[in-house]
Amino acid sequence: MRAFRRFPIEDGSQVGEARRAAQTLAADLGHDEQCAGRVALAVTELGTNLQRHVGPGREAALLIGVEGGHGGRVDDPPALQILSLDRGAGMDVERCLRDGYSSAGSAGTGLGAIQRMSDGFHVFSASGRGTVISARFEARAGGGGSSTTTTAARRDLTAAFQVAGLTIAAPGEFVSGDAWTLRRAGSLWTLGMADGLGHGPDAAAAADRFCALLQDAPEAGLVSPASLLDRLHEPLRSTRGCAAAIVSLTEGETGLRFGGAGNIAGRLISGVTDRSLMSQHGTLGLQVRKLQDVAYDWPPHAVLVLHSDGIVSRWSLMEVPGLLQADVSLIAGWILRDHVRGRDDATVVVVRRADALAA
Repeated sequence: MRAFRRFPIEDGSQVGEARRAAQTLAADLGHDEQCAGRVALAVTELGTNLQRHVGPGREAALLIGVEGGHGGRVDDPPALQILSLDRGAGMDVERCLRDGYSSAGSAGTGLGAIQRMSDGFHVFSASGRGTVISARFEARAGGGGSSTTTTAARRDLTAAFQVAGLTIAAPGEFVSGDAWTLRRAGSLWTLGMADGLGHGPDAAAAADRFCALLQDAPEAGLVSPASLLDRLHEPLRSTRGCAAAIVSLTEGETGLRFGGAGNIAGRLISGVTDRSLMSQHGTLGLQVRKLQDVAYDWPPHAVLVLHSDGIVSRWSLMEVPGLLQADVSLIAGWILRDHVRGRDDATVVVVRRADALAA
């Protein structure tokens, strides 16, 4: 999945820069004029809210990029995703979504209008800890708004797993040396993440090569993660190498299998447990020892988090009540907002079992 662009928001000129970038990306994704107009309104409203109600020093930013896998179907057309992140005082979500509510001096659309015209909209806010907002816009011919009964909404409800991921490049870089990919074959899901050594174009080439090899591997879902990593080791010798991890998921099962080489971190987190997934030493394409799978029970109320070392290794979500029940895109945004190191590429992917929503 391509990297998201991060736009710090402290003044109106930065809102305009983010809006122009979003419109360019919308055109690249094939959004028609009406779709691109909705994207522009959403960026303007979200950015203006950050500027006026959060202010400088609260790490207010917009992330704009291509959503990957949130609905659980990797064959769907790519969607444009906007995330608003801040560490402000928090917000009254119900009031801000109410019809007719708008921020003084903004575009006047209000968050409720963004919710109605997007193909997926989620908010999580905590008093004194800030807010994360996620809005998704799909390219579709003929324009027109969407509602809670759109194809996108139905897809979220029927997928066996909800998946959301965010990747950002290191400061000063235009490409990320991290990458992740999701492959689905029937009831078998294969999630992979790679962190190319260093950062910049050569690191990106290694991580992208890993993802392409994983997508093209024959019967990838039928072999173990460790065996897949072993298969990919030799073809990656033509690159500078990468840390990598693969998670194998099967619909209807209550466990997962994990294999890793290097510093990709995995955790299963719920309100009562926090279990780390065991990775082994090594770098694909350079040197690895014999890799082994580890099987884990996956409680239905837990979320799986996979991240590169651009995210600090010691972090907790336990002090934020309700966050683990929020949409996976919001959990990913919250982790990236609070725990990114700020000097390297960073990627975080969050997965939830769909049966957790019915529990």
